[in-house]
Amino acid sequence: MSSALDRLKNLTAKISSYEVARKENMEILKELYKTLEIDNKHSEFEEIFAYKAMNLSGVSLSDEDLGTVREGKYMQIIAIKYNPNAKTKSQNISLGYFGRAEKVDEKVKNSIITFVLRWRFEKSFKTLEHYHDMIGSVKKLDV
Repeated sequence: MSSALDRLKNLTAKISSYEVARKENMEILKELYKTLEIDNKHSEFEEIFAYKAMNLSGVSLSDEDLGTVREGKYMQIIAIKYNPNAKTKSQNISLGYFGRAEKVDEKVKNSIITFVLRWRFEKSFKTLEHYHDMIGSVKKLDV
């Protein structure tokens, strides 16, 4: 019985830590949204989560070389919009253009990287919630 209780305590602690991290993430993400002037493209913060994905050109986001500048490339936050009814299903939209990657100030570069990673973190929670709700709908249909 103690083992089951310990697992429950560990699970509760983990869920709680995710919620704290998520709340902190959203606060920082909102600050960066304004700092990087993404609010010029989207006046409502929640609108940025309508995109399917977000990427960064000019700088690496991979684990192995996070933040490595791609010489000769331009730094830009790219949001990917998906429209199943359009001839071209996905569309890239620039949320911010920052010039040649090697000339972008280090602090600005780090803010941009942080924004994209924090957006992805929050988007993963929103996706999780979406599929949780869909599974709930399917359960209602079960015979």
